[in-house]
Amino acid sequence: MKIVVPVKRVVDAYVKVRVKSDGSGVDTDNTKMSMNPFDEIAIEEAVRLKEAGTATEIIAVSVGPQKAQEQLRTALAMGADRAILVESDLTDLQPLVIARLLAAVCEREQPDLVLMGKQAIDDDSNQVGQMLAALRDLPQGTFISRLEPGAGHVVVTREVDAGLERLRLSLPAVVTVDLRLNEPRYPKLPNIMKAKKVPIETATPAELGVDTASTLKTLKVEEPPVRKGGVKVASVAELVDKLKNEAKVI
Repeated sequence: MKIVVPVKRVVDAYVKVRVKSDGSGVDTDNTKMSMNPFDEIAIEEAVRLKEAGTATEIIAVSVGPQKAQEQLRTALAMGADRAILVESDLTDLQPLVIARLLAAVCEREQPDLVLMGKQAIDDDSNQVGQMLAALRDLPQGTFISRLEPGAGHVVVTREVDAGLERLRLSLPAVVTVDLRLNEPRYPKLPNIMKAKKVPIETATPAELGVDTASTLKTLKVEEPPVRKGGVKVASVAELVDKLKNEAKVI
């Protein structure tokens, strides 16, 4: 089984996000960047499949600036075999554009399985996996918490409102992972040093034949309103009065 794992460079999950003064976006200057946590889970699952003898090759793919090589090298240190960077300095690439770029990479690589995070923690779009499956006309399993490989198929368990749903997907397929699938490993120092020497393949959207023009426009980005402190009430009648006349929720 050949596996492609898309990874995204995002602001580290433990960093407080700062909005630009002009409201045009998020300020990433001098900000710690990391691999999207859901993508780390996808890499970990791919590595486990390889360790079990199911996967033969793992290819990490990222779309972004040269600095995204850092996240690709993290994927290599975790156990990926190869890395591909689709270079783009555009900061407003929309999910459909990313899906088209990944579809072009998959057209070249012909993977049996695309294993990816269900969403990125910066925009929370949760769209690329589904769009990629549609563009490639492939079966998909989203928000999975368990993956069982088989002969020419995978069985996935996904979390839905009614509980757990099990799907049997014929390969090739696209699968997006949830938090409960696994806990990613920390790369060992020797593997980190080896990953620094691995050549990373590069491509451009033009080489892949993909137009990166956006059809969406961000109007404004702003901080969420500061949460106000709570108040104590002496009785149920006072609570109802405040909910009705001050909060106006009833």
